[in-house]
Amino acid sequence: MNHGLIAAMAEAGETAESLAGQIGVDPKTAQRWVNPGRVPRPRHRSQIASLLGRDVGDLWPDVLKRREPAWFRPWAEIEHEAVALRWFELAWVPGLLQTEAYARATLVMANYSADEIDELTSARLQRQAILHRPRPPMIVTVLDEAVLRRQVGPDGTLMRQQCEHIAERAELPGLQVHVVPADTPMYLGMGGSFILAELPDGARVAHQDGQVRALITDEATEIATLERRWARIVGDSLPRAQSLDLIRRAAASWT
Repeated sequence: MNHGLIAAMAEAGETAESLAGQIGVDPKTAQRWVNPGRVPRPRHRSQIASLLGRDVGDLWPDVLKRREPAWFRPWAEIEHEAVALRWFELAWVPGLLQTEAYARATLVMANYSADEIDELTSARLQRQAILHRPRPPMIVTVLDEAVLRRQVGPDGTLMRQQCEHIAERAELPGLQVHVVPADTPMYLGMGGSFILAELPDGARVAHQDGQVRALITDEATEIATLERRWARIVGDSLPRAQSLDLIRRAAASWT
């Protein structure tokens, strides 16, 4: 039996039948989920974890590691354990703030198979469960305005929903979203995206994007350089309330 799932359901006051009703599956299907080796489909896993207030990895421990690319797994574990994340994005919506449609669009470009896209999208969405923990990590994200203005999909629908999603998430108490406006002159963020993670023991680790794979480092001099750049980038961004207004205006522009 999947005792972790059973315990989480009991704690949340949910049953297989109640979960089935909220997710839109047959109750018999939901009842099978407590059996060993029976894992829900990717999109259902993330829905169940959200309803139960747990991480997917807590309910199905091996799933996240199986689905993430091997090179990304160390960072997925760091992100899962982090007490604070500082995230700058120059070109993409951060993975923790992406809608399913946006996540899929980023993967379609990479020529994955349909099954691979399903699994990788699910893995990315599963990571977002950390936002809904009883004690979530403190997350500060800075976006270049271009992230909000570049079209994804055949019309404005996807980006309107994505911007609205960011604005909604920006209301969470442990999450701050700032935007570097488009009229900002050349600034240090143009050197590329990066993330700084702080772990429970005070250690700091950084993630820097690459075309093939990311660079993960805990080298003190590199961390110090990125922290100085972070401070400068934050200084170039709008305050939280003004950033939220800009995000909402961007959403309204995608009509």
